[in-house]
Amino acid sequence: MIAFVSGGARSGKSRHAEALACALHAARGGQRWYLATARASDDEMTARIARHRRERDDGWHTLEAPLALEAALAEVGEGDSVLLDCLTLWASQWLYAGGGSEAEGEALLARLIETARGRDIALVVVSNDLNEDLPPTDAETWRYLAFLQRLHGRLAREADRVVEVVAGLPIDWKPAGELDEETLE
Repeated sequence: MIAFVSGGARSGKSRHAEALACALHAARGGQRWYLATARASDDEMTARIARHRRERDDGWHTLEAPLALEAALAEVGEGDSVLLDCLTLWASQWLYAGGGSEAEGEALLARLIETARGRDIALVVVSNDLNEDLPPTDAETWRYLAFLQRLHGRLAREADRVVEVVAGLPIDWKPAGELDEETLE
């Protein structure tokens, strides 16, 4: 099971994705993993990371992987459930903090999806929808947005479930029959 949860900043997408990962874990067993891509680069991000940690129960195993998603996923057991939060931060770090080329990043995402499917890992991926703002005025921001949208497109095509969260309300664009909404509340 691959799920893609997107939405604007502070829309409730992480909370919804966490509930989805917990429901998948309850239905499947195994362990729950939180694959964190954030770096505590400033006071606001440090506070957000601390808040996310406090809000999660003790049943989560945390892997911090700002860039090394494949290595982190290799630590996860077959049949486990993984919440990757978030692809937006990973993509920016990939492009601007030494990850590699756009093509290599796209290939890495394809391998992650293939690995998750091959090892029966339930993978829930969170990412911000950044194309709802005003168009950027500089080429580098366009480059980043184009890269992120290619990643989103790949995820949306490959995922079993695609959810957009708007003002805390999940909208299923590609619902999966494995779970119904009652199991997420």
